[in-house]
Amino acid sequence: MKKTLILFLLCMGLIPAEAQQYIELDLQKTIALANDSSLEAFRTQNMYLSSYWEYRSYKANRLPSLTLNLTPAQYNRNITRRYDSELDRDVYRSQQSYYAYGNLSIEQNFDLTGGTFFIDTELGFMRSFGSNKYTQFSSVPFRLGYSQSLLGYNAFRWERKIEPLKYEKAKKEYIYNAEQVSETAVNYFFQLAMAQAEYELAQENVTSTDTLYQIGKQRLKIAAISRADLLTLELDVVNARNTLQNAASALKRAMFSLASYLNMEKNTLIRIQLPGKPQSFVIPLDEALTAAKSNNPEFLEVRQNILEAEQKVDKTRKESLFNANLSASIGFNQVAEDFSDAYKKPMQQEVISFSISIPLLDWGVRKGKYNMAKNNLNIVKTSARQTEISVEEEVIMAVNDFNMQQSLVNSSEEALDLSILAYNETRQRFIIGKADVNSLTLALNRQQEAQRNYISALQDYWLNYYKIRKLTLHDFASGFSLSDKFDYDIR
Repeated sequence: MKKTLILFLLCMGLIPAEAQQYIELDLQKTIALANDSSLEAFRTQNMYLSSYWEYRSYKANRLPSLTLNLTPAQYNRNITRRYDSELDRDVYRSQQSYYAYGNLSIEQNFDLTGGTFFIDTELGFMRSFGSNKYTQFSSVPFRLGYSQSLLGYNAFRWERKIEPLKYEKAKKEYIYNAEQVSETAVNYFFQLAMAQAEYELAQENVTSTDTLYQIGKQRLKIAAISRADLLTLELDVVNARNTLQNAASALKRAMFSLASYLNMEKNTLIRIQLPGKPQSFVIPLDEALTAAKSNNPEFLEVRQNILEAEQKVDKTRKESLFNANLSASIGFNQVAEDFSDAYKKPMQQEVISFSISIPLLDWGVRKGKYNMAKNNLNIVKTSARQTEISVEEEVIMAVNDFNMQQSLVNSSEEALDLSILAYNETRQRFIIGKADVNSLTLALNRQQEAQRNYISALQDYWLNYYKIRKLTLHDFASGFSLSDKFDYDIR
């Protein structure tokens, strides 16, 4: 049958005669290829990597940072206004100067208060040209400081709540999308399986109808059948050949679709091997709902949206009040004409800054922003509940369909076996003249319908199986959580 399929497609011109790639696929191999090679899998991987590096940036921002700031050279030549004490008036004078500066600092953000500690050291050099030439070095050997918004919005505290949740959601979205790829691959797989079965049935029908037509011509000679019955058999031959042509075209389209999704060459010849009778087990609905609430990324997104809305409320509420900022530092500094003297006997340097900002009149702008943020939080909470209900309903329907589908697979397999026996029996009875054309046609139609129903039952079973895996991130057949086995190699 395999060689017949390939030769027929080549002869019909549905596949170019050049060297073809040929592959046999079962369901698990198809799913593995989809998650490894498909463009959708590639997109999913890059979406996860984007979130991964975003989380790495957040973690890095919690660690001390070392920064070197340099101004290697700055040359000024201009005319500026100066006060001349001898003349007791302002005069314009030409000046030329060269300036260089360097600062090395270590900073550490403090999540609890939202402030920033820093330790730094710096060195400056200045040389003036012209009539009054001089050189100066300015040094800060050591300085320790801290800056803090006393009553304001603490972005670090909110990041500490939201960013780990976002990354956890990204990991589970990656698994969710991988299961979505598997579900789509299952759909393409069974579309090709159905097209392949339709083609093989059409082939068998061409052979069968041609044989029966030849038998009918012989029986007409002995008046065993009527002329009308013979014409019906001849019509069956013509219809069978037309059906074969249509089935071959449908087979090529389904083959092309699966090859495209798996990122293969578009003219790849694919032979489908139907999976055997699936494992029989029942998925407890309460366990599926519990797994979905723990693992489904939509539930995590709901939590993230609520946190971000609460963050906005906190930010707008505190911005509607007065702001107070404190900045303090203590260290040493010195100025000298020689580099070595710039570090001798440094003088203590203390800087304390306290600033306050009080909104006196803004025509309700800040209050409006705060009320908008509160209303948005209520909207997000309502939408979150709707999302939770929608996901729960989807899980319930998928589990119920899956548990019911197992019995449908068994009954459709039994129906297929019976239809094949019935057709063979009717065909033999027709050959010996004990069955009419209508009985034979009816038996054939029943066999073809049973074949379609069996493949459809298998398709629905596996689609529901992978849909439940996607919604719950749990493999109930093996009894393990997909998120617990998450391991993405970052290279």
